[in-house]
Amino acid sequence: MTDPDFIRRTLEDLKARDLYRHLVAVGSAAGPRVQVGGRTVLQFASNNYLGLAGDPRVRQALCRAVEKWGWGAGASPLLAGHTDAHAALEADLAAFKHTEAAVVFSTGYMTNLGAISALVGRGDTVVMDRENHASLYDAVRLSGARLERYKHADAVAAEACLNPKSEIRNPKLRMLLATDTVFSMGGDLAPLAALADACRRSGAMLLVDEAHATGLLGPTGAGLAEQVFRAPDAPFLEPAAGAAGGSPVASVGTLSKALGGIGGFVAASRGTCDLIVNRARPFIYSTALPAAACEAAREALRISREEPERRRRVLDLADRLRAALRNKGFDTGQSATPIIPIVMGEPEAALAMAAALLARGIFCPAIRPPTVAPGTSRLRVSLTADHTEEDVDRLVAALVAARG
Repeated sequence: MTDPDFIRRTLEDLKARDLYRHLVAVGSAAGPRVQVGGRTVLQFASNNYLGLAGDPRVRQALCRAVEKWGWGAGASPLLAGHTDAHAALEADLAAFKHTEAAVVFSTGYMTNLGAISALVGRGDTVVMDRENHASLYDAVRLSGARLERYKHADAVAAEACLNPKSEIRNPKLRMLLATDTVFSMGGDLAPLAALADACRRSGAMLLVDEAHATGLLGPTGAGLAEQVFRAPDAPFLEPAAGAAGGSPVASVGTLSKALGGIGGFVAASRGTCDLIVNRARPFIYSTALPAAACEAAREALRISREEPERRRRVLDLADRLRAALRNKGFDTGQSATPIIPIVMGEPEAALAMAAALLARGIFCPAIRPPTVAPGTSRLRVSLTADHTEEDVDRLVAALVAARG
């Protein structure tokens, strides 16, 4: 029998454990300063790393595209929703990622759901880092594949999962290793070279989620894979000659973080992208991304490539902030990106620090379980190219004052 009070009791339990969440309405466009509760605050909670969400050139590209295309796509991609704008964006993304092709999705979350569920199915195995994004875990559930998790950023443990000694591999079943390249709550990096080598040795497929690396890392900003493996003009993570089956590799990204818009994409071989178009349910059964959003993303991508100083600036700011925080005794984990955690421990400690910062005019919400592991509640500081050195110094001073 259904419990009529389960909603009320569940919410009360979340509140009792300091895990209840509520929405905060922001009253202005994304930027280093926003309106919250009727006042202007300095904010460190946005993934708008390159400051492109409000860039006048991106806005103008969007407005021009709306005049041409209207707003909604009106149909799913396989009906009438795939336009010249989608095709042009996919070509731009493939060139950017050094792949043969790309497929655009409506959101980054849907991209992971679609890519993994197209590549594996019931009976197959997906090996994943314990701190991967929730969308990757939900993708495995959608696919019906078996899940194996390995210790965070541990390539040796990952390879052990790819080569289980107690089992005889069925050659008809597939194995996929999926990992974030920049972990969204810690700002640390995956051991990508070692993971790729393990996949080559085992014949496993590799999917890298570059959501928080695209636009920031690599010689041209294409991501950690570009930084770790290849020169900008080389194929993305081309499998080694003679690798089992020439295991396919896919790069997943978003248009909503460093590129400041909305949507997601897979960049991979032509065959992999064709398979995704034919088998990815979130792609097939959803209305396409608006064409105008595609045109805005193309402009943001152009700016990101032609103005590398944006990514250099935000990475320099991150170095400055990490050094200052560590000098003051704050735990910033293994961050190597503009995502900088300040680990507080229990939820109440993170909530208290976030409230103390807001009282000082700084907006940086607390992150609590289940988003992070129990005992690791934190503030997740996120920097953008629009922040200044003075902004960073003000944050450090406020944290020190709030800690007492």
